[in-house]
Amino acid sequence: MPEDCKIGLRNRGICVIIPTYNNAGTVADVVSRAQAYCEDVFVVLDGCTDDTLSRLEALPVKPRCIVIEQNKGKGNALKEGFRQAREAGFAYAITLDADGQHFPEDLPLFLEASRKHPGALIVGNRLGLKDAERSKGSRFANAFSNFWFFLQTFIPLQDTQTGYRLYPLKRIPKLFSARYEAELALLVFSAWRGIPLVSQGVRVYYPPQEERVSHFRPIADFARITLLNVFLCILALIYGWPRTLLRWVFRVLKSLFVFLFYVVVMAFLVTPGVWIFLKFAPNTNQKKEKLHRFICRFAGMGTRFFGWVGNPLTREGNLEEDFSRPAVITCNHQSHLDLLPVLALTPRLVILTADWVWNNPLYSFIIHEADFLPASRGVEAISSQLSELVKNGYSIVIFPESTRSLDGSIGRFHQGAFYLADHLGLDILPVVLYGTGKALPKHGRILRRWPIRLEMDGRISQEELKQKGEDYKSQASWLRKYYKSRYTEIADKVEQTIV
Repeated sequence: MPEDCKIGLRNRGICVIIPTYNNAGTVADVVSRAQAYCEDVFVVLDGCTDDTLSRLEALPVKPRCIVIEQNKGKGNALKEGFRQAREAGFAYAITLDADGQHFPEDLPLFLEASRKHPGALIVGNRLGLKDAERSKGSRFANAFSNFWFFLQTFIPLQDTQTGYRLYPLKRIPKLFSARYEAELALLVFSAWRGIPLVSQGVRVYYPPQEERVSHFRPIADFARITLLNVFLCILALIYGWPRTLLRWVFRVLKSLFVFLFYVVVMAFLVTPGVWIFLKFAPNTNQKKEKLHRFICRFAGMGTRFFGWVGNPLTREGNLEEDFSRPAVITCNHQSHLDLLPVLALTPRLVILTADWVWNNPLYSFIIHEADFLPASRGVEAISSQLSELVKNGYSIVIFPESTRSLDGSIGRFHQGAFYLADHLGLDILPVVLYGTGKALPKHGRILRRWPIRLEMDGRISQEELKQKGEDYKSQASWLRKYYKSRYTEIADKVEQTIV
């Protein structure tokens, strides 16, 4: 588990930042435990006057130490840590305290949360955990802070005071305060910028009162936090709330524009034009080929249009594939948008579609004429029709999951693609899609700006496939694991560039 976490954090561009001020008794233990899960640990020594530095230098693996000569506060320490992490090329930073209250063993939780919510600011949540024995005063202070935060952003967070967080370094605003209140301000301004905020349950350890090292000044720091909240509430009225409202209005209008553009183009241009062509064009063997070329070009135009509105498509991988030999093309299923980048690959495709696509009133007769077939009939029932299409040089596209998951995760693969490939003597050609489910998830109505990436891997022959599994079930299980690994690899690579 620690080694898997190390690889995951490195591939995703995540480092750990630990600010410290005179925590010599605990910081070395915290750092060494964090290093078991993360190779890149920054320790910001904020004017330490004890032997913190010498204890860190004595560790078997010395962390990256950032020494600030004069104590200027936690906000300033985080600012310096973020700056150096960005300069070192990291996309994310996980912050945790040096006093031993946070468990470095919870770092895998932040990795998993970041993969589920790319680009989000993940906030540790200490509440509701049985081992979180907090005083009534501490609980009241946190509830009070949560109330102000909700008032300023309309976002409910259960723990706005924890320092255990994952920050998207390229998206967070610059810190303007050097003290404790900087972390609260960072949450508020991040919310106003539209950065998603996600709670993640974490463990916490509260040592006995006599062992605690705290630099919180109750009167001075509470006064500063109160003044900050008053300032943020005023700013919310004139900046935060209007910006949030305008952002949502823009997203709704853009999604409405895309939908209306699609309906108008399909209903008044594409569908009538194709109907006229199919009705009056000479009934030759080239008729279907021209229809397929049109579908491919139209899909290519669609992908460029979505790139124009904030969803650019990148194609990587097996670029030399020319589809001269038919294959069974498998693709993970993420969104309604999946068909466009796949159809744009080549005119020599037929797709096993869902029933709602097959019966769509806007274009159903087009896909019928193009010999697309509904997957619900079962591959055994339509294998003879597909065999004729393969003889004519067409590859067959199948979405083995058949349905999309709510969170974009890759579901169970059905066995039909493997039966079909075996029955027709075809290679499996894996296509991995990323980003369509982020741009428009299942049940989503609002289009989100997100890059789309299509990676086509090398062909898998029947001989290679049988080495992966003797029956269709084991082959489907192997390919699903392959897709999960490839999708994670692509996501880690792409999301470092967009956070």
